[in-house]
Amino acid sequence: MTSERLPGKVLMNILGKPVLWHMVTRLNGSELIEKVVVATTTNETDIPIIRFCDERGIGVYAGSEENVLDRYYKAASHFSATVIVRITADCPLIDPKIVDRVIQHYLENKNKFDYVSTNHPTTFPDGLDTEVFSFEALEKAWKNAKKQYEREHVTPYIWDQPEKFGIGNVENDQDLSATERWTLDYEEDLEFVRAIYANLYKEGKIFGMEDVLKLLKKKPELRDINKKYLGFNWYALQKHLDELRTVDRSKYELDKGKETGKKT
Repeated sequence: MTSERLPGKVLMNILGKPVLWHMVTRLNGSELIEKVVVATTTNETDIPIIRFCDERGIGVYAGSEENVLDRYYKAASHFSATVIVRITADCPLIDPKIVDRVIQHYLENKNKFDYVSTNHPTTFPDGLDTEVFSFEALEKAWKNAKKQYEREHVTPYIWDQPEKFGIGNVENDQDLSATERWTLDYEEDLEFVRAIYANLYKEGKIFGMEDVLKLLKKKPELRDINKKYLGFNWYALQKHLDELRTVDRSKYELDKGKETGKKT
């Protein structure tokens, strides 16, 4: 609820339902996820999120705002998770079929990978990011991560140390990461997502990435809604690029000290 760029975005309205409702509904469309859990904070501002989940029987855990790694570990422990699928709350167009692809790739290679994502490198539209990792990898990070950004951003301790963890990735056939902005950071992003839902949403059905791409081919003007942010990726770890070993720093351009990176 305390998002700096779009405060309260997870409970903002899309077709009469909160963003969080749509995300949970979409993730429940996954064939491989056993339980969807919302990991929020103990802040008073997030009480509406806890209430929202309790009223709908959605699993919820409240933990530290700053130490997100601790929050994730304790949430996973509380719900006895053996495999964690991490989706951030700014992805209202998350595609459960893509999520299942990542989970399946992890499950088929458990002897090889501790962590599988769509992020290293990114090739899917910004807003379809998916991470899958073992509880053992999460616990090792929880016990050993010392740097502030490692605890604030959950998984860097894992994916930035390929010598300690097996790292896998799922890539799209075409790199759409720099041309498609489907994430939720600004008012224009919310307007764009609402337009997508207005055109594609049908009760009881879940539209996916290919449906959105077909719509945008028919109505390319929809991209104009948030095109001012196209190519901008709020890379939260950009302040630590010199410390990260597996990130291609040439892909990010610091924007005068702001917490916004521009893909080149």
